Amino acid sequence: MGRQKILKVHNKSDKPDNVVMKEQKIVADCEDLQRQLPKFMAGYFAYLKGNVLPMTRRAYLQDVLFFCKYLIHETDLTQAKETNEISRREFNEIKAADVNLFIDYCRRYTVEEDDACVVYENNNKTLARKKSSVSVLFKQLYRDEIVDKNITDGFDPIRVPKPGEREIKALQDDEVMIMLDAVTTGTGLTKKEHQFWEKTKYRDKAILVLFLTYGLRLSELQQLNVSSFNFQRGEFLIYRKRGKESTMPLNRSVAAVLQDYLELERKPDESLTEENRDALFLSLRGTRMTERQIRELVKKYTAIGMHTSRHAGYSPHKLRATTATSLIGRGNSIFDVQALLDHEQVTTTQLYARHKMNVKRDLVNDMEWEIERRQGTAEAEEPAAAFQQKEEPENE
Repeated sequence: MGRQKILKVHNKSDKPDNVVMKEQKIVADCEDLQRQLPKFMAGYFAYLKGNVLPMTRRAYLQDVLFFCKYLIHETDLTQAKETNEISRREFNEIKAADVNLFIDYCRRYTVEEDDACVVYENNNKTLARKKSSVSVLFKQLYRDEIVDKNITDGFDPIRVPKPGEREIKALQDDEVMIMLDAVTTGTGLTKKEHQFWEKTKYRDKAILVLFLTYGLRLSELQQLNVSSFNFQRGEFLIYRKRGKESTMPLNRSVAAVLQDYLELERKPDESLTEENRDALFLSLRGTRMTERQIRELVKKYTAIGMHTSRHAGYSPHKLRATTATSLIGRGNSIFDVQALLDHEQVTTTQLYARHKMNVKRDLVNDMEWEIERRQGTAEAEEPAAAFQQKEEPENE
């Protein structure tokens, strides 16, 4: 068996090699998924490639592959043993009711993995995406005359909460301060966590401050390089969705925590492999931190800030919400916040403007029934006690 070839980048674009490599990884994933699907879906593959973002394309292909596996293992709609063997004729016989049963199946299903049986449960948002993946597939197959009818009109609707109905989850300012104190001093960490903190405290603090200041997406922060930063100019470069470049200004807090990390903690370049030499945030092994590692780090410190369990800690996206609500709460223009966070529509930013962090607390603080009862009782008792004190000399 031959050795697996090393993927190298011949990069003549302005993008860093790690960004190009990540994009190539998504493309490779999509191509692998396509090989597992029937060839008559070629028009669908082409449509996704030209009309949706790479990560969305990968998610849609994963959903369609799951649908094909469902047809094989959970129905008698196909005689195929492998997903890429399902025929055009069999797909042409699928009805809207069959797809509705698939969506219902996706609400909760079990998968046997080694010695365990894992239960998967999806919310309506995920179900809506799966429905969209399959809907786009059948519409494209109909356009390509692979199937005789457009069955998508018969798909059951899935109610997804409107953006304004969703609860905005974000840290409050005092929780942010507790979190930053924890990463600075090690307060609130377990004994084992403290051992790691001793080696990564400057890195962890720089990550949290970057998230909080700019509302970066997880992928945007994970892809940052040392060469992304120009401290002389006071700015750094990030790569947004759809390959957009964006130059961000450095404030004093961000510059300070980054300089501490680079000077006091980050491994020297000569000890790193060429692949990881430019990566900004490194694991203890000297490799670029993964998105999962960063996510777990954020959950740990946000849990400390909120005085909750590690499992209930917030994701990096909640720190993005924290940035939005904090900036708007400080009176900044909603359009300026939209530009900073790279929201496509200002309506997205408006969700955070409508979210007043302490409005519920202020309301319930005006309804302190038990406290008012106790205060009322105490006030009633005080005159009685005073009256008794005045009567005591007469009793003597």
